Amino acid sequence: MRRLKQGSRQGRGSSQPMISKFFRPKEGDGSQPCTSSAFFPKHSRCNSRDDSPHSEEPTKKRAKSGEGNESIASTSTVRAADPNKPLISSQTLHKLKEFCSETGQSNSNAVFENIPECLQPWSSFKDFAGKQEITPENGGSHSSFGLENVKGRSSSLKNSENPGEMKMPCRRTKSIYTPLEEQYMEIKSHHTDAILCVECGYKYRFFGEDAEIASRELNIYCHMDHNFMTASIPAHRLFVHVRRLVAKGYKVGVVKQTETAALKAAGESKSSLFTRQLTALYTKSTLIGEDVSPLINIDDSLEVECIMADVPSSYLLCIFENIDRTKNKKSADAVFGLVAVQPSTGEVMYDRFHDTKSRTELETRILRLQPVEILLPSDISDCTERLISSLTSASLRDDDRIRIERMDKSHFEYSQAFQLISEFYGQEQHISAGSQKLTEILTFDKSVICSLAATIKYLKEFHLEKILYNSSNFTQMSSKNECLRMNGTTLKNLEILQNQTDLKTKGSLIWVLDHTRTCFGRRKIKQWVTQPLVNTREINARLEAVSEVLLSDSSVFTQVRSHLSKLPDLERGVCSIYHKKCSTQEFFLIVSTLCNISNNMEALIPAIKSQVKSPLLQTIFAEIPQMLEPMHKFLNVLNESAARTGNKTELFKDLTDFPKISARKLEIQEMLLKLEAHLGDIRKILKNPAASYTSVYGQEFLIEVKNSLGSVVPPDWITVSSTKAVSRFHSPFIVENYRHLNQLREKLVLDCNTEWLHFLDKFGENYHSVCKSINHLATADCIFSLAEVAKQDGYCRPAVHDSGSEIIIKNGRHPVIDLLLEEQSQFVPNSTSLMADKERVMIITGPNMGGKSSYIKQVALITIMAQIGSYVPAEAVTVGIVDGIFTRYKNKNSDKLDYPTLTYVRWPAWRTTGYPSYHLLMSHRLSTGEPHVTISWRITGYPCNYLLSRQRLPSPRGPRVTISQMPTGYHLLKGHRLPFPRCPQVTIS
Repeated sequence: MRRLKQGSRQGRGSSQPMISKFFRPKEGDGSQPCTSSAFFPKHSRCNSRDDSPHSEEPTKKRAKSGEGNESIASTSTVRAADPNKPLISSQTLHKLKEFCSETGQSNSNAVFENIPECLQPWSSFKDFAGKQEITPENGGSHSSFGLENVKGRSSSLKNSENPGEMKMPCRRTKSIYTPLEEQYMEIKSHHTDAILCVECGYKYRFFGEDAEIASRELNIYCHMDHNFMTASIPAHRLFVHVRRLVAKGYKVGVVKQTETAALKAAGESKSSLFTRQLTALYTKSTLIGEDVSPLINIDDSLEVECIMADVPSSYLLCIFENIDRTKNKKSADAVFGLVAVQPSTGEVMYDRFHDTKSRTELETRILRLQPVEILLPSDISDCTERLISSLTSASLRDDDRIRIERMDKSHFEYSQAFQLISEFYGQEQHISAGSQKLTEILTFDKSVICSLAATIKYLKEFHLEKILYNSSNFTQMSSKNECLRMNGTTLKNLEILQNQTDLKTKGSLIWVLDHTRTCFGRRKIKQWVTQPLVNTREINARLEAVSEVLLSDSSVFTQVRSHLSKLPDLERGVCSIYHKKCSTQEFFLIVSTLCNISNNMEALIPAIKSQVKSPLLQTIFAEIPQMLEPMHKFLNVLNESAARTGNKTELFKDLTDFPKISARKLEIQEMLLKLEAHLGDIRKILKNPAASYTSVYGQEFLIEVKNSLGSVVPPDWITVSSTKAVSRFHSPFIVENYRHLNQLREKLVLDCNTEWLHFLDKFGENYHSVCKSINHLATADCIFSLAEVAKQDGYCRPAVHDSGSEIIIKNGRHPVIDLLLEEQSQFVPNSTSLMADKERVMIITGPNMGGKSSYIKQVALITIMAQIGSYVPAEAVTVGIVDGIFTRYKNKNSDKLDYPTLTYVRWPAWRTTGYPSYHLLMSHRLSTGEPHVTISWRITGYPCNYLLSRQRLPSPRGPRVTISQMPTGYHLLKGHRLPFPRCPQVTIS
């Protein structure tokens, strides 16, 4: 049977009373009754936290009981049993229940009845138990433990079949929050939606729910500490773990210490906690800053490569929706205002458009931009909500899934948006420049202004709103005269950016064309692929540049491309500098790289003028050195070794432009001279002319004295450290002045940080010219990439003109399939001849798996490649400018959405009102089965008959024509003579 200890020890080896001693002893055994009131106190209270309700909220410490309580004046303060001691077992409890009942006198914790005579307590036991005073002299302690306490602690056993599974009280919960926890709670209250990484010395800590999330996502240990769960990561691995959490879709905040030890010791709050502030916030679209920089501090390339895979674009897309119910109250049509910002590169796009219930226009823009984050009002229509949900759920991994951020709808109201934009663009230092920018912005549609205001407010939280100051960076997305129009359905059906199997780039058109060597070149080629040109002069300029790179023997192109292969992501780096979120290492890397490019291109200028014939390449190569000339001034100011190590105190070579740093260093130098002069006094005291200062483990100005000569050391010297041979001291003079020296050094660090930010502001004045030079480099990289494509067998230069609408392809091949098959199988080429005044429509028939789908995709892809400015896989190609390509494939995804056939047929692309002059229409498996032949027949007649009648309408660019291809079941059309003019039937076997 388990023993219960008395309240205090009676000495080593002293015996402890057994429970049987509570009852009547046998006569003559000489046993004494138990003098402790631990089990039967007259008055008992329990103030232990074990008996308090389990709650995560802290409880204040209970005030000590005062003297003079009449009922317990002679007794000690009653406390609960030590929680570290084991509880009473279930077997003991069962035995005790046999001796006690639930009823009895109120002044007793237990009543005995029906007890055998041999176990009856003696007559004076009740009075003795209530009056006995417990003192240290008689072996008592200030604690009590009654049967009621046992019953209360074990109440969970009553309804539990297994007593061993009873819930134990949480012994780790503290009564109050620690100062660090209170500081964390204060910061967390302002950023409840972010996971906070709190700097604590050499590590970053997570608290509470943040710690549990970090433990789950980062696979790190999480444990209870005081009032919160906590987890930690090393400080030097912050950038890795932050990017991991951001990739999972979380918003992550970094909280850093803003005080230093020396300055805090000199202040009034030297005994308080270090102050901490939120210094950075990160999401998928705002991953900019030295804490997460991909350009530096990469110590594990394999791991970083897998978690920091380069994202070609990181757009933040803000969507404002205004339901248009002027004509129909039940209408789901809406007017949308979009603003897309890429903070990492500085690109800003906007658009305003009307969309129907299907939200095809919105889907087109989202698929074209491929944003990583979407900013929405708190309430949007069901149609838009379904579209956003379908696009986000299409991603197979969390890393690829679009992050959704919602803001209160009040931030999208026009009145509030107008006020915010007026304040934002009106705070320009030069009033005239600010008013001019505001005038330009206010010319936008109201829906765009509402979306822009919400974007500004959101980016202010990350301190990235500066990228929106320059309105000249704004470009409109839906300019009909700038690029070929492809809606979202076309981008998916033609697999322009990703295949439809696993949503990877392999097997898509971008995979065929992308041979770029730089990150900014990769983003540029994606822009070219999604926005093919419609201007013949620009297309032919690209083709001429590609042809020259392909056919020229000049060494200029080889040297330029070799320089491109060694470049970091200059576009992101320059934008990080512009936002003043870069480190000294990153700044030096970017500026030194830009200077090297300027020097290399400057050296090639004579060869470029004599050997390069393409006007596009000549302009690019000649302008780059001029735009990068100011970079040499910034590089010459920097101390390379200090920049690479991050030492801002020695960063600048010439301090002429930095008077604060110069004055602070002069103060430090004077203090060092004082300490050096004090060394003469030390030598006299120690009677050692060779005595000098030494430094051990960061402690400076130590006076080292052999232990055998310790008698000569003055008694007021402070011992810092010692060994068996020597002891090291600080004199009172050194203590005082060394403290002052450390304070000056930390003030120098603060001054250098301030001057560093001013230095970055000066660099920002050249931001736009530097960005233009990087854009030229990206264009050159894309030209070289298209030249690599042209080197493949069977590629030719297309003839592009705008004199008429025609697509003539001789022995063309599917560019993706041709590359996937390589030499494993031979791809059979096919020819195409479509002209406005001849064969306007082609009906492709044939058995299943005969190649109908591949053929019509081949025609569209070759047309797109030609208008990008690329060579195409064919023997000869002639393409008239096509303004738009629209497709409709009845694939498995369409069946999953359960589109009815008539809804599927009612397709906006068939109607040319509001669309460009020439477009290519493609439909795949429009209908199946004999009952649906009529549907296909009627739709085929639309471009053949209706559009022919529209040729009589005046048009500035000529006749509006539509070229369409419709594969159907060939057995239903076999033997039929088609009544449509210029509509041949082609069978693929």
